[in-house]
Amino acid sequence: MVAPPPGHGKPGRPRGEVSTPSQEDYLEVICRLVEAKGYARVSDIADALQISQPSVSKMIRRLNQDGLLEVERYRGFTLTAKGREQGGLLVRRHSILERFLKNLGMTDRAVVWRDVEGIEHFVSPVTLARLQALNGFIEAHPDWWQRFLAACPMVEEGAHPVEDAPQAP
Repeated sequence: MVAPPPGHGKPGRPRGEVSTPSQEDYLEVICRLVEAKGYARVSDIADALQISQPSVSKMIRRLNQDGLLEVERYRGFTLTAKGREQGGLLVRRHSILERFLKNLGMTDRAVVWRDVEGIEHFVSPVTLARLQALNGFIEAHPDWWQRFLAACPMVEEGAHPVEDAPQAP
């Protein structure tokens, strides 16, 4: 195992920026809802994230205090310019990771969604940029990628990747 570099850790983020995976999930969902229908409501977010409305209300207050949301009491809310910028980055990050997993031949939507949700909060901007470039290369060179996939062993869902995966030639 590679040791972490010196000083490794999660740097703090300035106030007004999303700083936890939970905040990122909320902002991503809100961004998608606002994109789809022009606003978001507590009940929409609770349904999307499968959590209670009081929990959503608490996070909405925090995101509002951080300057990411514009809240109109009893009418829902939208994103501020800062919220649109950060939310858009989160949606694009999710999309890049989803494209990458689909390019790997993963077809089970539930598995792709679960894996993206597990990865997205921890991927660095540099790694994300490389994955985006790789996605573009894969899509521009499908013959090359199909040869790679043909040589790549497929692992069944539930298998342990280290113990059960056949080795590539």
